[in-house]
Amino acid sequence: MSKVVLNVTMSLDGFMAGPDVSVEHPMGRGGLRLHEWIFDTSASEVDTAVTRETLDSTGAVVLGRRTFDVGVGVWKDTPYPVPCFVLTHNARSQMVMKSGPFIFVTDGLKGALQQAQAVAGGKDVTLMGADIAQQALTARLVDEINLQIAPVLLGGGRRLFDHLGMEPIELERTRILASPHVTHLRFHATYARKTPSNGVPTPDLDG
Repeated sequence: MSKVVLNVTMSLDGFMAGPDVSVEHPMGRGGLRLHEWIFDTSASEVDTAVTRETLDSTGAVVLGRRTFDVGVGVWKDTPYPVPCFVLTHNARSQMVMKSGPFIFVTDGLKGALQQAQAVAGGKDVTLMGADIAQQALTARLVDEINLQIAPVLLGGGRRLFDHLGMEPIELERTRILASPHVTHLRFHATYARKTPSNGVPTPDLDG
């Protein structure tokens, strides 16, 4: 089955977007700085390889309606050239773009992930947007986190790792790649092992 993956660039102080995210400022004020490693013509071979790897490994995308609303005018297309499932409360017909359709899903995150995995062809399902990421992490539905740390302190904005509840989420670091522009980290989500009253840890079968 397809892995559920977060691909996120974050500032050193933990923000994945600047303050005041809007249609005029889809990444918030100052947030475009986070993605310079992708769009800068002087990007290193490491950055270029990671970008290509992400594109090649993604078979479908799940994103929130807010991310769609502020992003579609910038993308002028789907953010990846694959089917993109938009989690929303308001049903609407799919929107066919040059590189694939936006499909609007009203039956919750698990329903959106099931639809995305069904069309991903064994490739990854990539999550986009803080709300979707936080919901998926809290529900223990994320298999892998690819985290890019940009060498900047934004000082405010939208944090990725907020509202995750009180239960620990254990991660196994599986890769570190460094470039002059960003540090690429990869983690496999192992989640926590539950410890019953007898003190013997047992696997988290819900993970």
